[in-house]
Amino acid sequence: MVTHVVAWNFKPEVKEEDKKALKADMKKNLEALVGKVPGLLTVTFHEEPLPGSNREMCLVTTHEEAADIAVYAKHPAHVCVADTFVRPYTADRTCVNF
Repeated sequence: MVTHVVAWNFKPEVKEEDKKALKADMKKNLEALVGKVPGLLTVTFHEEPLPGSNREMCLVTTHEEAADIAVYAKHPAHVCVADTFVRPYTADRTCVNF
């Protein structure tokens, strides 16, 4: 099993009052990818990091094997969610796989 962790901040132009709803949309749609993407075992979206964190939200996914991360990245369902609910609003992406 491998773990894929991605964390972001919102783009500067995202209004503070919109962030809660945007995070809720991200969470709902990212977590709904389980069962749609081959090799994707779990998805957990963390929308409330602890004080001292330097990112506003984090996604943790688990996959059967390392090659499944590439499948996930290109899968149409994931691309649709990312392009609709994540990429338009986020910046400063960091990622680690282990």
